[in-house]
Amino acid sequence: MSHDVLAPMVEAVRAAARVCQAVQADLIDAGTLEKDDRSPVTIADLAAQAIIAERLAAALPDIPLMGEEDTSILVGDERAATRAAVLARVRTEWPEADEAALLRAIDRGIHPGGPSGRFFTLDPIDGTKGFLRGDQYAVALAVIEDGKERFGVLGCPNLPSSDGDLGVILIAARGGGAFRLPLDGPGLSGDPIYASTENDVAALRFCESVEKAHSHRGVSGQIADHLGVTASPVRMDSQCKYGLLAQGEAELYLRIPRDVNRSECVWDHGAGGLIVQESGGRVTDLDGKDLDFGQGRTLTANRGIVASNGPLHDRVLEAIRVVEAAP
Repeated sequence: MSHDVLAPMVEAVRAAARVCQAVQADLIDAGTLEKDDRSPVTIADLAAQAIIAERLAAALPDIPLMGEEDTSILVGDERAATRAAVLARVRTEWPEADEAALLRAIDRGIHPGGPSGRFFTLDPIDGTKGFLRGDQYAVALAVIEDGKERFGVLGCPNLPSSDGDLGVILIAARGGGAFRLPLDGPGLSGDPIYASTENDVAALRFCESVEKAHSHRGVSGQIADHLGVTASPVRMDSQCKYGLLAQGEAELYLRIPRDVNRSECVWDHGAGGLIVQESGGRVTDLDGKDLDFGQGRTLTANRGIVASNGPLHDRVLEAIRVVEAAP
């Protein structure tokens, strides 16, 4: 693996994860996780993007960043309290930051993407509702090169490690395998991870999004019925679902769009998808096409997502064709 790229990516994700953990812990202590107020996740989102953007710019200044967030929600006198709250969180990892530096760092994420060259893509908190519930979320960072995922780092603060403790980082480099590292601790030393080798559809473990708006559960259920899947789906927020597949704890993740005019965002699948592939799994769209990350900020050349352990993938694609062709 290319340590000169992966090492700063991992350390940036670790720093951002520490901030996110602190914000989520404060939410739990305050007993506000069930409220509709999204300001805590907004603060954590923006702080995480600022920290990662600044660290990547220092270590790898020639690689631009496509980030989910921007500073539009921090502009104006009425947002002064939010800016101050974000800055306070950022300073726990970047002590010398001031407001101007904070805003510059967040807005480094304006890169539009495209079919050639290399860029980072970042979702600073993937799974915002899971974050607010005190459940699963991920800090997702990938490098896209000429429209393909090249490196992926997925920080999952609430995903159990092999010894039962909470918090893992999953990493991959194309052609280099996938690995699980401690969330806390330096370096890239970790254990290889592998997708399940299960090829019996009756034993298939299915995972899907907690939020109904993210995928068409009715169609997913029909596909599961056609395959003969008997187990209830595991519902989980964020790209942690990719983590389950990559670690052999599930065999299938479907994302079936409810709106045919909506395309998936690049940052929602770059890191997790590569980690699944490098663990031995397979990721395509619903039509069996490889994901094309060179179309800008969304996957406009693809329709939905099918991520599997590999051996079951073609049978899942066939089930999708049958179900979609049914009157």
